[in-house]
Amino acid sequence: MFAPNGSVRAPYARVEKWLENLGNEVIERALRESEARFRRQGITFAVYGDDKASERLIPFDIVPRIFSATEWRRLSAGIEQRVRAMNAFLHDLYHRQEILRAGRIPYDVIIQNEAFVPEMVGVNPVKGIYAHVMGIDIVRVNENEFYVLEDNCRTPSGVSYMLEDREAMMFLFPELFAQQRVAPVENYPAMLRKTLDSVAPSTTKNEPTVVLLTPGIHNSAFFEHAFLADEMGVELCEGDDLFVSDGWLYMRTTQMPRRVDVVYRRIDDAYLDPLAFRPDSNLGVPGIFDVYRAGHVTLVNAPGTGVADDKSIYTYMPDIIRFYTGEKPLLNNVPTWRCSDASDLKYVLEHLAELVVKEVHGSGGYGMLVGPTSSKAEIESFRAKIKARPTNYIAQPTLALSAVPTFTQSGIAARHVDLRPFVLSGDRIRITPGGLTRVALKEGSLVVNSSQGGGTKDTWVLED
Repeated sequence: MFAPNGSVRAPYARVEKWLENLGNEVIERALRESEARFRRQGITFAVYGDDKASERLIPFDIVPRIFSATEWRRLSAGIEQRVRAMNAFLHDLYHRQEILRAGRIPYDVIIQNEAFVPEMVGVNPVKGIYAHVMGIDIVRVNENEFYVLEDNCRTPSGVSYMLEDREAMMFLFPELFAQQRVAPVENYPAMLRKTLDSVAPSTTKNEPTVVLLTPGIHNSAFFEHAFLADEMGVELCEGDDLFVSDGWLYMRTTQMPRRVDVVYRRIDDAYLDPLAFRPDSNLGVPGIFDVYRAGHVTLVNAPGTGVADDKSIYTYMPDIIRFYTGEKPLLNNVPTWRCSDASDLKYVLEHLAELVVKEVHGSGGYGMLVGPTSSKAEIESFRAKIKARPTNYIAQPTLALSAVPTFTQSGIAARHVDLRPFVLSGDRIRITPGGLTRVALKEGSLVVNSSQGGGTKDTWVLED
């Protein structure tokens, strides 16, 4: 909110005055109302491995995080460039593999990657798009410098919290919205539906039949699955609700089976089809992958997309952008050490207390070490893990993440944040203005994941 010289940055001018006049009693009342609202709507997430509470509310902070229109245009250009390059990269990997032939990425990094799906080689998705729905995690380190922390293009989650946070803010503080023009986010479900319709197979007749495939109620993001299906006006299906017959995918109904054209799947590749991938999967649909390869149904996102958001591939993203766009990356990568490289591994092991170490396939804040906030015992325990499987880890410096005003028990205080804008690729690229701001609610913490105690904020993009 404040510039280095102590002055209030322009986008926060009205909010700073609003906070000055907002008493703790009003804030606490608003927080109680928002919590009750989220409970009524069932906005929860599951915490795996936690016996005390398997379902929790994500803490919501009422102080919005704000971007000017100029800042957002700059971010959007960088996000769009990255998404275009990533889809071109995926198409190349499963076809000519020119980037591997050019020596920009070692063959082993791709071929031995567990997210690479050999069965996708030669498959041509509609419009050549693999990653239709993406979430790009971005951090800010100073007023004019942003870094991409990681790419999420398997089954990115969190959009429902973005939408509900906005709705809660408009309900609790309508006067604040009346004072300025904030770009809307509530049309995301309509944008998602347009994107899904636009990638229906050429065999589709009339309006496409779209379904959302969920693993079921025990999945951590089930609320979001149900929410999005409802908002888009499509059926929420589990694997048993769908079946394959004569080379086509059908949905069971109370009357006659209905042919399905597009599946927005929130199931991991391995569990999608027991005939093609894990034979013990009870979550997927037997035979769905053959229907997909035949061009009779579109899977969103495409199988094998996860190889592009693997954290070991992340280190090559600047080269990937240059290779496929011929342009300089508009958004920075965080400097990263690959523990699979002997010299990088040596550096990481010598500087563990200063670094953040992550599993290459990790997510949700699990399986990581934040060196500066870890005990000697935790560091030594993690050192043993890295030595045992160096190819499973990357390391990054601890960035001085930007902080925003956040309501705490002791009043308004600075807390670190990141941002996950949501991007849709179909007939065109659509970027939701703002996205999900995740906030580390513990003082000094850099871990914003909800599974690790983080919360969320409404994200505002001010219109010109």
